[in-house]
Amino acid sequence: MSSARLPGTPRLLRALNDRAALELLLSKGPLTRAQLGELTGLSKVTASQLVERLEERGLVARVGEQAGGRGPNAQMYAVVPSTAYVVGVEAGPQHVVAGVADITGRIVGRTDVSIGEGDDPVKVVHAAVVEAAGEAGAPIDRIRRIVLGTPGLVDPKSGEITFAWDLPRWHRGLLTALREDLGRPVAFENDVNLAAIAEQHSGAALGAKDFVLVWLDRGVGTAVVLGGRLHRGSVGAAGEIGYLPVAGTQVSRDASRRAKSGFRMLTDAAAVKTVARSHGFKAAGAGEAIRAAIAAGTAGSPFLDELARRISLGVASVGLVLDPELVVLAGEIGQAGGADLAQRVQHEVAAIAVVSPRVVATEVSSEPVLNGAILTGLDAVREEVFGDTA
Repeated sequence: MSSARLPGTPRLLRALNDRAALELLLSKGPLTRAQLGELTGLSKVTASQLVERLEERGLVARVGEQAGGRGPNAQMYAVVPSTAYVVGVEAGPQHVVAGVADITGRIVGRTDVSIGEGDDPVKVVHAAVVEAAGEAGAPIDRIRRIVLGTPGLVDPKSGEITFAWDLPRWHRGLLTALREDLGRPVAFENDVNLAAIAEQHSGAALGAKDFVLVWLDRGVGTAVVLGGRLHRGSVGAAGEIGYLPVAGTQVSRDASRRAKSGFRMLTDAAAVKTVARSHGFKAAGAGEAIRAAIAAGTAGSPFLDELARRISLGVASVGLVLDPELVVLAGEIGQAGGADLAQRVQHEVAAIAVVSPRVVATEVSSEPVLNGAILTGLDAVREEVFGDTA
């Protein structure tokens, strides 16, 4: 916020104080005027004036009383949840999941829409957003941002999807079409990047400034966070480690076949199931096979050791370039492997490279991409709503 936009020191200070108070109400729950004054360092008179301003703007409201003191009970105030809403969307080849959160971050609506072969992505996303908003009781005109998590590349400059290997109908021009259809601000973000945002907010990377999240699932990728910020690269390809050429895998010069070559052919869900079967662990899914191997104790060690060796090739490659303090294993495979697999990968990386980052399993147990999309939307919307308090 600049003084050019808010000329005059008193006006600027009021805006900064209002913003600080709103952030405190979000993080610490309902507060009295006196408590806001203590936490912000403002006088009782100034704190009371601040609360009155925010009440007049409809941003805060009285939600109860604090009993126990002398005299009348003090009024408690909180941010009005319905001030604004955001929608997070996770897009996959078979379905689209949408979640609606109010400005406090509470998820108040969710829906799951199946994708049929040949379905128009605009219609699918429209249906998901409208259904989730309806469940939440959120008026469309109060939805301030929609963030869609998608596999593949998202151009950091245009915001457009440039390549999504398993969403062939998601292409350039879709962003504009969605904005026109929904009449709301819409943004795309890579799904693994969103998982990293969720991990940074409330998972294993909480408090970490430099870390890499390695996503091991149906697809394989990484998200890179440096200095607390996502690094996307010049064309949005930072972290696309699934295409990393490694010995023992096919290297394709044909762009249409690249999705079936490189590091992902060693570590995606299909590859893990194949390795598991070769060690006697047959299961419907990669995660199920890994959990069975862990439960088997020493009998499962050969499979887990081989899987760790495969994963370590990618982790070591990223580690030697970035030297991160932390690597988080996520996706179905990282979550199923837990500390058992993470420790094996950490040991293997230290054995084959001159870097030895701490390797841990994800601590975001449910829908990290969707949660990351909602968090991204909330950051932008709070900046818009709370940043204009003068």
